[in-house]
Amino acid sequence: MSPTPHPRPDARQPLADGGAMPTSRAMFRRGAVKSLPFLIVMIPFALLFGVVALEAGMDVAQVLGFSVLVLAGASQFTAVQLLSDNAPVIVVILSCLAVNLRMAMYSASLVPWLRDASAPQKAWVAYALVDQSYALSIQEYEANPRMALPQRLAFFAGVVVVVCLPWMIFSWVGATVGRAIPDDIALDFAMPITFLAMIAPMLRTPAHLAACFVAVSGSLAFAGLPSGLGLLIAAPLGMAAGAAVEVWSGRRARA
Repeated sequence: MSPTPHPRPDARQPLADGGAMPTSRAMFRRGAVKSLPFLIVMIPFALLFGVVALEAGMDVAQVLGFSVLVLAGASQFTAVQLLSDNAPVIVVILSCLAVNLRMAMYSASLVPWLRDASAPQKAWVAYALVDQSYALSIQEYEANPRMALPQRLAFFAGVVVVVCLPWMIFSWVGATVGRAIPDDIALDFAMPITFLAMIAPMLRTPAHLAACFVAVSGSLAFAGLPSGLGLLIAAPLGMAAGAAVEVWSGRRARA
């Protein structure tokens, strides 16, 4: 599915909500404010990871280092679970790659909007690219395509500060006080709710819906495969279905 092409930035162009195009500092605040609702699920999700990692045998420093260096919640959970089951290292690596395969799609989608960024800027964007920073940023870029590059990067940075720093902090908190959290407090609801909240608003075209339906169906059909390998099959199937529907829709519109 091809991303929406963006025209040349124009500082006089208003935002989609009718306001004047703000400065980079204002865009940073805008990204931070829009990210705040994610904390409702991000904090318990991070706490849960700290608890799980602690129970898997990691110490507090290892938990914090894992969250800072990897910064990918779903793959961190996958790695900890497989390591606790004494899975081979190669299986752990392949499973985490399968879980994070979506990041390659996120990166490709952001290229038209951030291609003019410098190498250091692209490096920190790649490091901080998570589901929440991608979802909010791509929605903002598509809604306000005339934003200049500094404004796009500032918005992304605002999202990252609110989303990524609490993940690191509260995973450390979870590892520090995890044993004091009662077992009957269900923190594992955070992951599915987070994904639903991000994905649902983005399903706006038949191609999006087809990709989502095929990917979900494939994930369920191949759920029995070991080590998350079903995702390696379901994700390409979803992308192929979305691309096929987009091509078909384009031909139909030109007919």
